[in-house]
Amino acid sequence: MRYLKTAAVALSCAFALIPAGIASAGTGPAPAPGAPTAKAATSTAPSPAGNPASTRAQAAGVCTDAYQIGTTGYITRSGKTIASVKQFYSPSCAENYGYVWVWQSFRDAAGDYDVTAAVYSYSRDEILGKRSWTNTTAQEFWSNGTSTVTECTAATGSVRAAGDPAPVAGHSSKRC
Repeated sequence: MRYLKTAAVALSCAFALIPAGIASAGTGPAPAPGAPTAKAATSTAPSPAGNPASTRAQAAGVCTDAYQIGTTGYITRSGKTIASVKQFYSPSCAENYGYVWVWQSFRDAAGDYDVTAAVYSYSRDEILGKRSWTNTTAQEFWSNGTSTVTECTAATGSVRAAGDPAPVAGHSSKRC
């Protein structure tokens, strides 16, 4: 009986070592030249650079092909930079968006705060697509899309820390 158990264990171990099949990169037929490759998954994480595929951007209706136009503006409070302001443009949706990214150093010190994000039209002298958040601790904020691609525009944003009587604001560069 002892030999039977030893033989069964040895046989089980032997079968465990025999691979059922081997898959490795580079096996199989090569793709045809010019054939599309699998597209990498798009990250939905927020980013200081602005990610139009982020969860908050998608909730705001930002088109995923949006990209930054113009230069970044900054919001300062008591001599310290607390947020970045950027303008984005989507060719497929023909819209502009304002974007505000609150810096981590401010978030760590401020508690909650109020934020606005919008697009300013120089042609109309109006703030458009404005969205506002109160008593938030979030970091990423997108305005609504604006039909201003044929106008001179800039992104604008503001932050008001709890206890401050008024917000501080900033804007990106003017784009025509």
